Amino acid sequence: MKKIISFLLSFICAAGCIHPVSAEEVKLYAKSAILMDAESGKILYGKSEKIKMANASTTKIMTCFYVLKYCNLDDTAKVSKRAASQPKVRLGVRIGEKYKVRDLLYGLMLESFNDCAVVLAEHAAGSVENFSKKINAEAKKMGARSTHFVSPNGLDASDSEGSHGTTAYDLAVIMKHCMKNQDFLTITRQKNYSFHDNSGKRNFTCHNHNALLSTMKGAISGKTGYTSKAGYCYVGAVEQNGMKMIAVVLASGWPPHKSYKWTDVRNLVEYGAKNYEYRDILPDTSKITRLPVKNSMDSFVKLNVRRKKVHLLLKKDDKVEIKCKIPKETEAPLKKGQKIGEIRYLVNGRCVKTCAVTVQNDIRKKDYWWYLGRTIEEFSL
Repeated sequence: MKKIISFLLSFICAAGCIHPVSAEEVKLYAKSAILMDAESGKILYGKSEKIKMANASTTKIMTCFYVLKYCNLDDTAKVSKRAASQPKVRLGVRIGEKYKVRDLLYGLMLESFNDCAVVLAEHAAGSVENFSKKINAEAKKMGARSTHFVSPNGLDASDSEGSHGTTAYDLAVIMKHCMKNQDFLTITRQKNYSFHDNSGKRNFTCHNHNALLSTMKGAISGKTGYTSKAGYCYVGAVEQNGMKMIAVVLASGWPPHKSYKWTDVRNLVEYGAKNYEYRDILPDTSKITRLPVKNSMDSFVKLNVRRKKVHLLLKKDDKVEIKCKIPKETEAPLKKGQKIGEIRYLVNGRCVKTCAVTVQNDIRKKDYWWYLGRTIEEFSL
């Protein structure tokens, strides 16, 4: 029994890599890029992904997310002089006009209108400056700690704390949170959208500029961006091969190379879908049933494995080991659910998950009454 209890489960199976590959393995125009698994947050590929850079209108995913989270979409927002004076690309709002928040979000995300961003920022926080503080704080809460947004639209700007910018990694983290918001997905996936100002006198139609939605298998959402400083940028999500992947490219060429970003994203996603996959790893736990108990009224305690299989993102050349670590015996008293050992899942020698092995029932320690009973039994023989 002791040999059975102390056995070591291990096997090697085909699986996937846990670290990002070298930049040379994927051909890119972008100066900075990342491919992230949306479920686990694991970096599948990285190229200067934590270097802060200008990121243009990809900023608007953060603006959209914040407004969706903290504002009523049916409220109306009034246009200020500052909002009306924003440079192209713009909807063309006029001072004093009012628009529904929901409609402005479509203008923000489909057409990337800079004036819509400012109207929304002022509505949400009273001023662009206050809004910037709020979205920076929100980004840090998400885990995007190298982000500093000065404007809600991503236009190049600076303040006392530095220039407007973020990292490919931070944008992927932000997008990971955006994907959990159904309104965000609905807006960014809309092909066309028409609306009018509150007076009903002015009518507008917006068209989605995310070409991947109609040309790439599994495209979920995304946002383009461009300034002369940032170059062409993109952040988006794609589902292929059972994985939801977030792709970010920054400085992916300058005019006239507008299509470079699409090529980069395709290469990133192709790499991820070709080399990675999720697998359910199931150990043989049939022999993990019970454990000898010392100083107890019971000789054994039944064992329970809380989770018998795990869902791991793996690569073909990964080595996976499953090890069971439990003692040869234990000692009373024991309480139901008490941890007695664990199953460890190791990828390339590094533990990535553990599953607790617990006892199924209470086990009492031998006490006075147990010894008294045994004594009485002996005398009665």
